[in-house]
Amino acid sequence: MKYRTDLAVEGVESLENSGVKPGKKDGVIVENCQIDDDIKVTTVDIVNLKGEALLGKPTGRYVTMEIRNLMEEEGNLAERVARALSAELSKLVSHDYHRRVLVIGLGNEKVTPDSLGPAAVSKIKITSHLFWIFDCDGDEEMSNVSGLAPGVTAVTGIETADLIAKAVELTRPDTVIAIDALAARNIERVSTTIQISDTGISPGAGMGNMRKQLNEETLGTKVIAIGVPTVIDSATLILEAAEAMNLPEGQIQDYLQSREMDMVVTSTDIDFVIKAFSDIIAKAVNMTLHPGIYS
Repeated sequence: MKYRTDLAVEGVESLENSGVKPGKKDGVIVENCQIDDDIKVTTVDIVNLKGEALLGKPTGRYVTMEIRNLMEEEGNLAERVARALSAELSKLVSHDYHRRVLVIGLGNEKVTPDSLGPAAVSKIKITSHLFWIFDCDGDEEMSNVSGLAPGVTAVTGIETADLIAKAVELTRPDTVIAIDALAARNIERVSTTIQISDTGISPGAGMGNMRKQLNEETLGTKVIAIGVPTVIDSATLILEAAEAMNLPEGQIQDYLQSREMDMVVTSTDIDFVIKAFSDIIAKAVNMTLHPGIYS
């Protein structure tokens, strides 16, 4: 059965469930780290073309942070998650005197499950205008950060990747950080997980509306993606239930095809989820890029 997911860790799990345990010989290296009782980090490194073919994802690093009990707001968990996320993000991009970064908030702010990107970028400390006003080429305490929430093609009538390419041309960043909603296979990871990757992203991928790729090849600069799975395919839920009940795969596939079920499902508390994760991501980005201001 074919499941849709944007999470590399779920690709590894699918292989393991089918009896294949990927390792270094397969071009895939997996490491697990339990930060505390509430935060688990899994790092998947795809190191060659064999690993790409096995997982169906580009060569690079995929860091998945799974969080327990975030919605209960106990034990200063949001602060701990932000700091853990900043620590992982710092391994891919860190502050230096000349650092220039463009932060992109992908998604549609009017569609709540797809509004993570715009919500997060609105909370990030934008500093590029200060460097321009004071004619500075760098700073010891903060990076030169620009931000953009380009909207979606259905609203603007302009290809999102083209708008971003023009923003890259104008700001000339060393790194682009793209924040977007994702899709998960496992319903327990919906609204509980953050993935960071250094391989870029396709705008709209989480909502099933993939656009042009945003990566180093298309933009000419390193692209780091930060995403939270806010939706799961309705078909995935049905497939999961059918698998648990040992129903014939062919019968379920015929049922899904006859219904043309092109829908996604989100959690009932999605408003709170978007606020919580946009706060966490923005804080982690601010701590990473502006260590003299946020610590």
